[in-house]
Amino acid sequence: MSTPSFGGDGFRTEQELRGWAADVESKAQRYQDMQAQVAAVVITESSRDDVVRVTVDASGSVTALVISDEHTRLSGAELSNAVLTTMRRAQARITGAVAEVMEQTVGDDPDTVAAVVGSYRERFPEPEPEELRHSGSAVEEMTFDRPADDTPESPRRPPRRPRPDTGDDENPWGDGNILR
Repeated sequence: MSTPSFGGDGFRTEQELRGWAADVESKAQRYQDMQAQVAAVVITESSRDDVVRVTVDASGSVTALVISDEHTRLSGAELSNAVLTTMRRAQARITGAVAEVMEQTVGDDPDTVAAVVGSYRERFPEPEPEELRHSGSAVEEMTFDRPADDTPESPRRPPRRPRPDTGDDENPWGDGNILR
């Protein structure tokens, strides 16, 4: 879109202004269409075993969560992990959907497309492959017993065994054989 040149004859300047205004209006309409289409993006992702299904909107918010009756075969930590993993996979797909909308509506403005898509990519990065991610389930299920008043106790060490008296004041460690 070029800027109209002023200072020429009146008719030509008026025609250029009208064309420029029409271009601005068309571009504004395309950006409104883009905004509406991005806002309508909805992504649904299922866990690998179909126990969990998560739907997110363009902002990454969870709009639906379905947990099948098969969840009873999972521990609490495994179910939590399945929900979070599935949600993150759904959120990571938002970027591609937004990029597609941007290309279709305002693709002639590569700087805007790059800025918006880059923003989504930062907010919703690709999740780690599941086989590389440490589930941490042992830590998540670990519990510690504390006294009722929740005051931490000092760590307890096993009692020390006294060293045998070898009668040798020069060598308190005995004959040096530690394998007995």
